[in-house]
Amino acid sequence: MTAATAPSASPASPGLAPRSGSRRRRGRAAAHTALGILFVAIMLFPVYWMVNASLAPGGNSLNTTVLPLRPDLGGYTRALADQGPNLVTSLIVAIGAAVLSLVLAAPCAYALAQFRIKGTGVLLFLILVSQMVPGIVIANALYTAYTPLGLINTIPGLILADATAGVPFAILIMRAYLETFPTSIVEAARVDGCGHVRAFWSIVLPVSRNSLITAGIFSFLFAWSDFLMALTLTTGESIRPVTLGLYTYIGTNDTDWSAVMATAVLSSLPAVVLMIAAQRYIAAGATGGAVK
Repeated sequence: MTAATAPSASPASPGLAPRSGSRRRRGRAAAHTALGILFVAIMLFPVYWMVNASLAPGGNSLNTTVLPLRPDLGGYTRALADQGPNLVTSLIVAIGAAVLSLVLAAPCAYALAQFRIKGTGVLLFLILVSQMVPGIVIANALYTAYTPLGLINTIPGLILADATAGVPFAILIMRAYLETFPTSIVEAARVDGCGHVRAFWSIVLPVSRNSLITAGIFSFLFAWSDFLMALTLTTGESIRPVTLGLYTYIGTNDTDWSAVMATAVLSSLPAVVLMIAAQRYIAAGATGGAVK
């Protein structure tokens, strides 16, 4: 009588495990995508509701539905008529503050990054400290200085005030990039007869385009969204940025919310357009000095 032999275990199919692992990965990716879409929808819902309310007919927020089935552009017409000059003022001030910030920050950042200056660490620390000073302190100090100079209720005064936030940030951003700039290029230009100013203007600035665009855009956004300086340094209606105009507009148009929301939409458009148009430059400029 022969002993019974135990049945041998059949080998697993070689393609079963990879297929199940691939299905699990696809399931996790789908779940992560769904969560990401949900979080983005939650964060963007106030923006959607702002646009939706700006299209409400009759200017009454009670007429706003979930979907703008009967959109009315009357709110935008009233917003442009009432807040158009304020939008132009904000645009002029923001562009001027961005240009002034770059003019002051670019040579300063290059000097701190490339020249052997004693006390560079102290200077950088002071730049960081300047960003920690509360805005109300700077606004009150500027109001005291502007009054005898006649800069209250002036566009140059607002440009100078808003540049106080853009210059330190632009210096830090551009210095991080310029630290990685090869000095051999500048030295070769110096051998060919270029001075420091010519080498900086003709060689360093064109190569530093990404960091320049990044610093300029953020300086523009700082000035565009400023409210505290506008509230402190303007006392009339002749010069009024859109942030302050929207603040006063809410108080005088508590029944015409479509015009208020239309003003908010219009004031958000420049920032959205800039960020979309220059996102690749911002990503490159912000990470340009991260790796040496």
